[in-house]
Amino acid sequence: MNIASKRMTQRSVALFLGLIIASAAAAQPKAPLALHIAAAADLQPVMPTLAAEYLKQTGTKLEVSFGSSSTLATQIINGAPMDVFLGADFTFPEKIVAANLADQAAPIPYATGTLVLWTRKDSGLAPLSVDGLVNPKIARIAIADELHAPFGRSAYAVLDALKLRAKLTPKIVTAENVAQAAQFAESGNAQAAFISLTLASTEHMRQIGTFERAPKLYTPLRQCGVVLKSSPNLAEAHRFLDWLRSESVQAGLKRFGLEPAR
Repeated sequence: MNIASKRMTQRSVALFLGLIIASAAAAQPKAPLALHIAAAADLQPVMPTLAAEYLKQTGTKLEVSFGSSSTLATQIINGAPMDVFLGADFTFPEKIVAANLADQAAPIPYATGTLVLWTRKDSGLAPLSVDGLVNPKIARIAIADELHAPFGRSAYAVLDALKLRAKLTPKIVTAENVAQAAQFAESGNAQAAFISLTLASTEHMRQIGTFERAPKLYTPLRQCGVVLKSSPNLAEAHRFLDWLRSESVQAGLKRFGLEPAR
């Protein structure tokens, strides 16, 4: 075999191997697109179901991080790589807009939250009421930090309207977020807690506890979201927020303890 023929054979083999490698790579199933969602703690019982449904409908996976709205907003402002921020109110998503980090001019409402007072069934506190929290049998009441968590702020608004804050302050145990407030009461470290209806509506919390809706003496919890301008998946991030606001999803929010967006 002459040199030219040998070189041609080598090129043919290289081309053949390249085609095999390219075909093998093309045959590998592509990983689903993933959106990183920063979600308020009251959405912990909600997002797994919504994420499974969204993956089924679109093929896009939702990777969700939970925390107080304030903590999540601060993390985003400090550079946390998120695609969408779902707050528990308007205020903290608005901070993202004000920092020029949102891909829209104003936060977009996606649901309305409800504040409840929850206690274990074995706490002996039935019938449960906010006025009844002054009962000397109640030593600890869990409330999320009012500076970090909208549900905590709403709880204090109720206490202030009823002129109960001063009387109850010695009993209050401050939680980082509304999910932690629920954990305090669930574990018995607090005898009652102001939490979200989403958390109180889970099967587990219904089995072991009971709740009463708090008086509507707080600013409506208009839960809003924003798409982050830095998202590498802007189109899909907007698509998710639009899906969350779609008629079919809004109609099903009550089963999670949420009301449609207002």
